[in-house]
Amino acid sequence: MGYTRVDTEMSSVRISRIRRVLIVILVLNLAVAFAKLAWGVISGSVSMQADGFHSLFDGTSNVVGLVGLYLASRPADHDHPYGHGKYETYASAAIGAMLILAAYNVGSSAIRRLMDGGASPDVTAVSFAVMILTLMVNVGITLYERRVGAELRSEILIADASHTASDVLVSGGVLAGLLVVKLGFPIADPLIALGVAGAITFSAWRVFGQASATLTDSARIPSSEICDIVLAVDGVLGCHHIRTRGSASEVYVDMHIQVDPARSVESGHEISENVERAVCVGLGNVVDVIVHLEPLDDYQSEKTAEEIDAGLAD
Repeated sequence: MGYTRVDTEMSSVRISRIRRVLIVILVLNLAVAFAKLAWGVISGSVSMQADGFHSLFDGTSNVVGLVGLYLASRPADHDHPYGHGKYETYASAAIGAMLILAAYNVGSSAIRRLMDGGASPDVTAVSFAVMILTLMVNVGITLYERRVGAELRSEILIADASHTASDVLVSGGVLAGLLVVKLGFPIADPLIALGVAGAITFSAWRVFGQASATLTDSARIPSSEICDIVLAVDGVLGCHHIRTRGSASEVYVDMHIQVDPARSVESGHEISENVERAVCVGLGNVVDVIVHLEPLDDYQSEKTAEEIDAGLAD
């Protein structure tokens, strides 16, 4: 037995929306990166240059996301019966790795400036204008991408939003550093750059955590939530051993259900199919359900009781 959601049109619309978001944000990230890098070089601000490189990594992560999305959108085949959806997770992990690289670049540049010294950056009104404008763009990107990512349950968009959010932290730190430099403390420029490197590293940790939940088959939906749907199906007397895995947008479920032992095989099979369909319909991110049918007896009743107790404990 087993029920698989077949919604090719919805999947195509989802992928198309994610791709469109990534392309728009790629263009914006490249524009922001160029502005910061250009004026950072002109003014001699190491923190602005570091911020520009970080924005450039944002653009690179968008390209990685587009490649990962293309691979993930391919249909299931003989070698990949569960589809290629985990490529989206791999792409998000790659974005996390880019965050680590960005943190290293920002931090190493700051340490070199602290150790070697160098000319104080020339902070002007243009410096503040560039940073404020690019900061506003990044805030808008982050909010938009995070909202769409949550709506579409896209690991790529959520990871990329975290990447862009780290850029907001960097830009905010650089802006504060430029103000302190303007007040006569040039050492603030590399110190601020060093501080935001830590913030970028934290963002990478969160991205890796989300990817790990998918790649290690962590439970995606509370068993009690699924059990409530299952027990509402006519003919089901109990359920247990509920397991979930997959990405946030594509969850696979398998479970055991119990029915009256006097029922015929045909009747039990029909109940199982009703359960599989009910779970897929009731939970929008579930794409596949497999049910194992059992007759309800004393032994099976104990299993159901244990499952309910475990759900209450959670």
